[in-house]
Amino acid sequence: MKYYIIAGEASGDLHGSNLIKALRQVDVKAQIRCWGGDLMQAAGGDLVKHYKELAFMGFIEVVRNIPAIFKNIAFCKKDIQNFAPDALVFIDYSGFNLRIAKWAKANGCKTNYYISPQVWASRAGRVQAIKRDIDHMHVILPFEEAFYAKYNYEVNFVGHPLIDAISQSEKIDFREFKQKHGLNEKPIIALLPGSRKQEVSKMLEIMLAVIDDFSDYQFVIAGAPSLEPSFYETFITHPDVAFVYNKTYELLQTSSAALVTSGTATLETALFKVPQVVCYKGNWISYQIAKRIITLKYISLVNLIMDREVVKELIQGALNSLNLKTELGFILNEKRAQQFEDYYDLEIKLGGAGASLKAASSIYEKNK
Repeated sequence: MKYYIIAGEASGDLHGSNLIKALRQVDVKAQIRCWGGDLMQAAGGDLVKHYKELAFMGFIEVVRNIPAIFKNIAFCKKDIQNFAPDALVFIDYSGFNLRIAKWAKANGCKTNYYISPQVWASRAGRVQAIKRDIDHMHVILPFEEAFYAKYNYEVNFVGHPLIDAISQSEKIDFREFKQKHGLNEKPIIALLPGSRKQEVSKMLEIMLAVIDDFSDYQFVIAGAPSLEPSFYETFITHPDVAFVYNKTYELLQTSSAALVTSGTATLETALFKVPQVVCYKGNWISYQIAKRIITLKYISLVNLIMDREVVKELIQGALNSLNLKTELGFILNEKRAQQFEDYYDLEIKLGGAGASLKAASSIYEKNK
């Protein structure tokens, strides 16, 4: 069968790569064309466009790049027509993918969504478009089945692919890792500031403001593959600040705590059992708009899945050096044991291993 897969972010590239590997297991004749990144290409996908060309963050940034976005949409439609896939698979990235899905369904394509748009967070009215345009939805969060059931839309819960990705990640020798990356012997506080220039600059300025309050630790910035290593050079000006590029999983294995920008990284950090503080500060206008359309009590996946505060969220005005110092102190000391316990409960809720293979098997069976 021929599969056309569209992912538009680093996390989608990771999950897309594991989906491609699983599709090749269930369909030995699979031909796969994709939008994604290096991981999807390495897994065997014929890469059409890299997600680095697609990453626009926030309402203001999207508006500024509307011409490029529409150009990409037109190109994608033409490329799908030329490839003529048996199955079209969307991975998250809803602003782009739902537009393609509407066109694709109207043009007779079989449409599949793996990793649902976060319609449960805002603009739930999009469910009607999803019901109209998506033949098969494969969800990865345990509460999504019940959410879609309220709209009389049956979805397939496959579990969370991060469990597989983390269990398959390379186990490292701590001393060797530190030597290789020029780290000292102090315990590590990992900084995961995001994957886009705008958010990384904003988040690192605040995260690095607490260095002198934790002189017994070294702070290590996790460089995202979507950005060039040279971009981070201006932030590495303190003797207790180091940098590791595209080795986030290895870094988390060695860390005592982490400061994490809200997103998939909060769940990754939890599955590595690293105590964390969740941070978010966006463009003021974008944040004001988001605050009015997002109806959730929490922003981190950890708290959303557990439906209670497991990790502290410092958002917008609350994200300042004083609050960050206080909360980091808590997870290094009195709150540490409780977060560990909560993380184990979280993993149970996520449904165990095998998400990628379950999704691939379902996509193959429903589209052949």
